[in-house]
Amino acid sequence: MEKTDDYKLNTVGKFHLDSQKWKSSFFLINDELVFIEHLLHSYIFEPNTPNLFERLQDYLERLKVIKSYKAKIQELIVVHENNLGGTLECKNGKFDEEVHAEHEKLKAKVADCIQQFQILKTEIFNYAGGILKSRRPH
Repeated sequence: MEKTDDYKLNTVGKFHLDSQKWKSSFFLINDELVFIEHLLHSYIFEPNTPNLFERLQDYLERLKVIKSYKAKIQELIVVHENNLGGTLECKNGKFDEEVHAEHEKLKAKVADCIQQFQILKTEIFNYAGGILKSRRPH
């Protein structure tokens, strides 16, 4: 095996590991999305809060956008992983340029999606924390 073959194997392995981490992050986000949607659809908020319905609807719409964005990126991850499998047979020298460029673009999209979700999640939790009904012990 040549030095370049070792390099390709190591790089493909690293990129595959990155893909697995991304999929794991999105798997956790799925659980968080379910929780947040249940929270927003629940009746635990103070009913006299100004603009409560509008605010909750805005959050639900923004969650839909994030879910759609995340789904598109998850599809790109699957395609990327499939492409990684074929790169070990690549002998034309384009491996470095094409695979690295594709990986970096996908990495940026994953980071952007996770960041957008974290910002929205923080906003929702900060808002919800201030208007939850207080439970008084009997």
